Amino acid sequence: MKLIYHHRTQAEDGQAVHIRSMIQALEEEGHGVREVALVSRSRAPMSQEALHQGNPSGGLRSMLGLPNFAREIAEHLYSFPAKGRLVRAGREFQPAGIYERYAFGNRAGLWAARSLGVPLLLEVNSPMVLELSRTRGLCFPRWGQRVEREVFCGADRVLVVTQVLGENLIELGVDPDRVVVTPNGVHLDLYDNPDREAARVDLGLENVSGPVLGFVGWVREWHRLDLVVDALAKGGLKDAHLVIIGGGPALEGLADQATDLGVSERVHLAGPRLHRSIPGLLSAFDLGLVPAINPYASPLKLHEYMAAGLPVIAPDQPNLREVLRHEREALLFPPGDGAAFLAACQRLVADSEMRADLGAAARQSILDQDLTWKGNVRRVECALGELS
Repeated sequence: MKLIYHHRTQAEDGQAVHIRSMIQALEEEGHGVREVALVSRSRAPMSQEALHQGNPSGGLRSMLGLPNFAREIAEHLYSFPAKGRLVRAGREFQPAGIYERYAFGNRAGLWAARSLGVPLLLEVNSPMVLELSRTRGLCFPRWGQRVEREVFCGADRVLVVTQVLGENLIELGVDPDRVVVTPNGVHLDLYDNPDREAARVDLGLENVSGPVLGFVGWVREWHRLDLVVDALAKGGLKDAHLVIIGGGPALEGLADQATDLGVSERVHLAGPRLHRSIPGLLSAFDLGLVPAINPYASPLKLHEYMAAGLPVIAPDQPNLREVLRHEREALLFPPGDGAAFLAACQRLVADSEMRADLGAAARQSILDQDLTWKGNVRRVECALGELS
């Protein structure tokens, strides 16, 4: 099978990890892939800082300097030259279909698929009109809504990262039979035979005997890791240590808080790391934290924790319950309830047997649910098979 993989992503963040991992999995399963994009994301190494900051590059950085209305128009106009690139690539490559990562205002994949007479598989990671309306504001929201509905309803298959997101799209008019859930995944072999001792040395934990609570990603205030630091100081997490791999605007405050409370030696800010090093480093953790997440996302860190055999502490919300069960793979707490989040941390820190049981179940769940990039390739193969 041959596919054109189209995206408009220049940010060096989790989007790029998804793109690179999916292309790699397709190629490893014997499929031909032609990437059509502003900037190729399939080969470049990536730091954990870039992974969660979303650093723009090249032309995208220039576009960020435009007034909002001009930037929004440019995002819509991208479809016209992109369609031409896709059609030319399609005539040369003769793909079985176009696989496109949805981007705001982008109709290029839909137009090109119709011109070439091949199906469009549209990967949707978030409802962009809704998300951008909340984060940056839209000057032409009705235009965005119209384009989004056209693309969602016109795609032959819509690949969503959670069922919650799929239900959102169905409410917009997408045929339920066209919706396929393809969560974020992992390359499971990267988590085999970890060297825990080497990972702990790398993170400065070689002399640590207590449990390690770990967080990977871009840290913001609403993650409430300040509660963990406070509990370290007040005895609620006896002998435990907190390790954060990544960057973010909350780090400076957490470092200052740890110093003020006299627990800086138990709060380890490891900084950004290459994403390819994360599977090995996770073996230094004793549990993984997902303190907060948006209601439709499939968090990459969650599947990475699970693949590493870590028990998880996460909010009890529908998108995460698609993957996690309370007291089976994770301890779940009411979203936004800081006291309940901290209580879950205390419970797992105090119970090594529960940590082992939940961690083993989490790893097995990755296998049982096939939450891997190659699992997503199999879902894509099935979707294309239904369309042939």
